[in-house]
Amino acid sequence: MEVLPFGTRALLVRVGDAVDPALLARVLQLDRWARQLGGVVETVPAYASLLVVYDPQQVSAEALARRLREVPDRPAEAPAGKLHEVPVVYGGAFGPDLPEVARWADLSEEEVVRHHAGTEYLVYMLGFSPGFAYMGKVPDRIAAPRLPQPRPRVPAGSVALAGSQTGIYPSSTAGGWRILGRTPLQPFDPAQDPPARFQVGDRVRFVPVRETSWPVPRETPPQLGGRPVLVVLDGGLLCTVQDLGRWGYRRFGVPPSGAMDPEALQTANGAVGNPPDCAVLEFTWPAPTLEALADVEVAVAGADFAPEVDGSPVALGQPVRLRRGQVLRFRAPRWGTWGYLAVAGGVDAPVVLGSRSTHVPSGLGGRPLGRGDVVRGAGKTSGVRVSGQAEGREVVRLSPGPHLHLFAEGALDQLLRAEYRVSARSDRSGYRLEGPRVPHAGPGEIVSEGMVVGAVQVPPSGQPIVLMRDGPTAGGYPVLAVVAEEDLAALAQKRPGEAVRFALA
Repeated sequence: MEVLPFGTRALLVRVGDAVDPALLARVLQLDRWARQLGGVVETVPAYASLLVVYDPQQVSAEALARRLREVPDRPAEAPAGKLHEVPVVYGGAFGPDLPEVARWADLSEEEVVRHHAGTEYLVYMLGFSPGFAYMGKVPDRIAAPRLPQPRPRVPAGSVALAGSQTGIYPSSTAGGWRILGRTPLQPFDPAQDPPARFQVGDRVRFVPVRETSWPVPRETPPQLGGRPVLVVLDGGLLCTVQDLGRWGYRRFGVPPSGAMDPEALQTANGAVGNPPDCAVLEFTWPAPTLEALADVEVAVAGADFAPEVDGSPVALGQPVRLRRGQVLRFRAPRWGTWGYLAVAGGVDAPVVLGSRSTHVPSGLGGRPLGRGDVVRGAGKTSGVRVSGQAEGREVVRLSPGPHLHLFAEGALDQLLRAEYRVSARSDRSGYRLEGPRVPHAGPGEIVSEGMVVGAVQVPPSGQPIVLMRDGPTAGGYPVLAVVAEEDLAALAQKRPGEAVRFALA
């Protein structure tokens, strides 16, 4: 068993490097042990490893590693989780890839269904999106590879496979697995406790059905108590509600989300007297245009997009009084990528799993704001005002990652010496970097493990990807380094094409 540092707030406990029920049993044994230790915030069990996130103010990495190594060394029993029977309508409009899988396997469609539904699957991990359970093992005869090009949108409830794994898409997202059918069951519901239907160690059987009743989505508008203060005239490219994020749900595939630049969010809140964790509007360029529906105090911080009210410039990090009917616009991108608009009293939005943050890929917490949407104020301010715009950092500090042995000698030094640039394909999930290729010592893939925000993954292409606030909670690419938590905002504010230089923390 290895216990490895993974940034400054997590340890990675690895018991093997294979997909094996016996290894998963050991992981679950460790998980039960770790969750009762002081200072442990949350855990992410996956295949043959356990990610342990801790509070460094309560326990040191060394002390926690020592306690983790004390787990009783007794043979782990096979996982005995709950057995789920999942009804599936296979083929037709619900299973567009079933004919292709049948051709690949040289079987009839009925035989493919018998193979898929005739196997009991073990849940090895949750990740990719909230509630997405990775199940195995798919019979070799039908273990078709994933699609060469992912679909931009896979319907929620789609039952799909990719190689030896199968799973159910909890929400309508992009995806490259081959769709065999669809189920009416809902794998993820944030109103439930726990929010995910499947847990690591559970067992799943798919039951073919010819027809079923499909749930009707409930469009119940959230009951918000705040007063309307702003109306969106133009939502810009991406304007969402964010706070400091939701925590404690990574084991269910839920990323923390929250502000890409938490310091700028707190700066904006401080300028109008809000507590630091109040929800705000986060936006990028092109920025939104908003009209005041009532007299309200606001503050803008983070990226400088040349804000102005009715043509008069607005200073960053300073309170601004908007009168009813006045319009806040942003004229030009001068610096940075993510801007923040705080409203005195905070922005009101539904609290989902302890946070008002929006996770756009899954729709958790809401959706991006668009024309006609109304922004409501949440409540009272704290009365304590702190004004001023924070300064960005030029060099991004990092620490070695847990997979150094999977890279060629000198790979970390190359990352530190070279200059990389932020790719235009970067987003809230991950910042892709363009520059010298980072060499692997092997194939550039691992058995999926829990991931942290700031992890510098290196896929087989050799081009690094830094996981950001909406990034997956687990991944299958080795991690060369981890960006220091204090410097993630500096990286987030880099615009596409801007240079990034790294240094050891």
